Amino acid sequence: MMTPEAATTLIANAVYITGLIVCVLIVPSLIGGLLVSIFQAATQINEQMLSFLPRLLITLAMLIFAGTWILQTLSDLFVEIFQLAGSLVG
Repeated sequence: MMTPEAATTLIANAVYITGLIVCVLIVPSLIGGLLVSIFQAATQINEQMLSFLPRLLITLAMLIFAGTWILQTLSDLFVEIFQLAGSLVG
């Protein structure tokens, strides 16, 4: 039987893992965007591609470098959810 505590724990774990994965992908992109915006402010270059392209490349690089960890973390979460669902049925 699914108790409220078990449901809360499961949802909290899922939200934590989702936040962790988002931080791994977004925080480096935010830091790169900050560095590019400081460079643009210092040189007064207002080119839209200069602000977009580095963030895109940083995000793609993080997907390449952290992709296996992201997939492993998500698969562990799904295995945990399905094991819990299996124990609730029978």
